[in-house]
Amino acid sequence: MTQPVLRTARTELRVARIADAKAVLAYRLENRAHLAPWEPLRDEAYYTLEGARTSIVQWSSVSRAGIAWPFCIFDPETGRVMGSFTFANIVRGVFQAAHLGYGLAAEWQGHGIMAEALREGLDYAFGPLDLHRVMANYMPRNERSGRLLEKLGFEREGMARGYLKIHGVWEDHVLTSKVRTD
Repeated sequence: MTQPVLRTARTELRVARIADAKAVLAYRLENRAHLAPWEPLRDEAYYTLEGARTSIVQWSSVSRAGIAWPFCIFDPETGRVMGSFTFANIVRGVFQAAHLGYGLAAEWQGHGIMAEALREGLDYAFGPLDLHRVMANYMPRNERSGRLLEKLGFEREGMARGYLKIHGVWEDHVLTSKVRTD
């Protein structure tokens, strides 16, 4: 499958290229404290230019293999990374499903950027990617994430205890999904 470039009114959505490594690194450094409570612990190499390049090579590899689609959300005017979302753990066959994860730069919180980007991304997931189900899970204390998923049509399916190790702690997660309705 070719590497898509999706566009919304305010964003460009695509898998990052090696030429984007400095922008990816800037996003990571500028949002390190902001994103830390919602992500796994990261080693220091993650916050280097070589770490950004390594991630980009991995993103390209998994998207070409069709097992994940890690989109960066770019500001089309400046080329800055505003955030990211990934359709991960893609399973084909009778399941046709993926997990959705996402993050947004602190400066773009509250502007509807993530909802805008995810609407386009979900159209891609349920269209060209031919997924039937997208699952997204969030920590109960992350009410903003819960409201976003509800706004996008995700339905709560349950609670998973000690689901993911986030910032060094096994965290409970609310399980949600959106199912293609055609």
